[in-house]
Amino acid sequence: MSTFPPQPIRPILSSIAAILRERNQTVSVIETATGGLISACLLATPGASAYYRGGLTLYSLESRITFAGWTQEDINTYKGPTPQVVSKLAKRIQSQFSTTYTICESGTAGPTTRNFTSPGYVALAIASDSGEVTTREVSTGSSDRESNMVAFTEAALNLFLDVLNKSVQV
Repeated sequence: MSTFPPQPIRPILSSIAAILRERNQTVSVIETATGGLISACLLATPGASAYYRGGLTLYSLESRITFAGWTQEDINTYKGPTPQVVSKLAKRIQSQFSTTYTICESGTAGPTTRNFTSPGYVALAIASDSGEVTTREVSTGSSDRESNMVAFTEAALNLFLDVLNKSVQV
């Protein structure tokens, strides 16, 4: 049996896929600290082409300028990954992809950090085409890069499932 996606994430992915297919909804993903794991997990689910529209791994400042339209003001006011930063990224990219939802995360997987946050911290946001954004902050208390990347992925997918379960199809 394959070890990817990680076993604890598989039921979350099954639920997400079923809901998105049933509602004919779509998702895009913006990642930093997870390095593409959220997208990879969604794409590992058979039938993902029905709902997955694309993703970006905006790991560097240059990629945020080029692909997310960051301005000099964004750069000047940046204080690390925060719910405000991921909300803004999620809203901007959600409209560019024209998806029902965009999952966004930014954090510090570790083992080192750039003085903004401690390793093991991630800010998450889910933007919807209704304009609503739901955020969550998670701290693992660990500086283990690999385990944090997986934990951040699981947290982002859990938040997305929470949003899907609360949303009502109109």
